[in-house]
Amino acid sequence: MSVVFVPERLRGKAEVNQETLQRLLEENDQLIRCIVEYQSKGRATDCVQYQHILHRNLIYLATIADATPPGAQKTTE
Repeated sequence: MSVVFVPERLRGKAEVNQETLQRLLEENDQLIRCIVEYQSKGRATDCVQYQHILHRNLIYLATIADATPPGAQKTTE
């Protein structure tokens, strides 16, 4: 199950922390690997479900990035 999937009753109550974000990035990495593998085997229709999950995860990450105040983002300088 995707890290991003949260039951309706719990939406908006989850704490977003570095560990959650890291797990989500790792999940996205695995999803991309599965999608590439299926596509290389000519099974593009089988990877659609993974593409949907990846899309949802990316939208979630973009939403978090948009909602984060500019000064609150960590930089690796």
